[in-house]
Amino acid sequence: MSSRKPKPVIDLVIPVFNEAGVVEQTYEKVREVIDSLPYQFSVYYVDDGSTDGTSESLAALARKDKRITVLQLARNFGHQAALTAGLDASHGDFVISMDADGQHPPTMIPEMIRLFEQGYDIVQAQRIEDGQGVSFKRITSSAFYSLINRISGTRIAPGAADFRGMSRQAVDALKSMPEFHRFLRGMISWIGYKTVILPYHETTRVAGRSKYSLGKMFRLAMDAIFSFSLMPLYIGLSAGGVFFCLAALEMIYVLSFWIEGDTSTLAPGWSSLMFVILIASGMLMILLGFIGVYVGYIFQEVKRRPIYLLKKGNT
Repeated sequence: MSSRKPKPVIDLVIPVFNEAGVVEQTYEKVREVIDSLPYQFSVYYVDDGSTDGTSESLAALARKDKRITVLQLARNFGHQAALTAGLDASHGDFVISMDADGQHPPTMIPEMIRLFEQGYDIVQAQRIEDGQGVSFKRITSSAFYSLINRISGTRIAPGAADFRGMSRQAVDALKSMPEFHRFLRGMISWIGYKTVILPYHETTRVAGRSKYSLGKMFRLAMDAIFSFSLMPLYIGLSAGGVFFCLAALEMIYVLSFWIEGDTSTLAPGWSSLMFVILIASGMLMILLGFIGVYVGYIFQEVKRRPIYLLKKGNT
């Protein structure tokens, strides 16, 4: 009787938003790779409320390839919610998430599976940007990872996008974290299972342009900072402590005139008083703003609204 382990079942989770004409080309590259591998594959496309012909394109792909399941969200819930929907629907032993625009090379799939079979629960692909020059996105990305790794207790590898593979154990652990404001890169780092970094060179987008606008990147950064760190509150507290010390020094300075009986030299000091009031008031407003953001996050969590809603199960 053979003692050989059965081959693991592999799932691919691919969120899509307004990629009509692109998904056909990128899936062809995915199909070429998975057809050459001796594993059972399932592919979960998550249509994140597309408004072009993406749903028709995905339906056509699903009719041609029975391995494809299409999940349609009721509206555009965002990339992180779409990824969550795909991970929730997956059942495989190893789940690989990747984008549908062609920038995550399917040729990395065999190496991810090999590392999973070696015992790694999380295979995190890390983008290599050597020799690509300086760009606004690269500068802001570097600054963000530097900041989040300084103020958070969770280490996130710079350049680690949502191109990764996870064992069933890791996926189930992630599913047990139903928080509304989701920063999956941080959440997956937080669960702490055996992880390996797999460097890759990002390929050129097949067509169109990135759906991650500056506003969306900013909101994702805010979700990361306020979900994984209390540092903004500590900054406000520290600033308050500094102003308290300055006020104490000012009080000692003024008292010295009264002790020496030389109060006649005390100037009215209207300008300096106004300066202190304005600075102190500004810091109070900033601290109250930080507190307001945290309270807002708590408010959205306690409402227990679902992270996403499906329009229809599959196609």
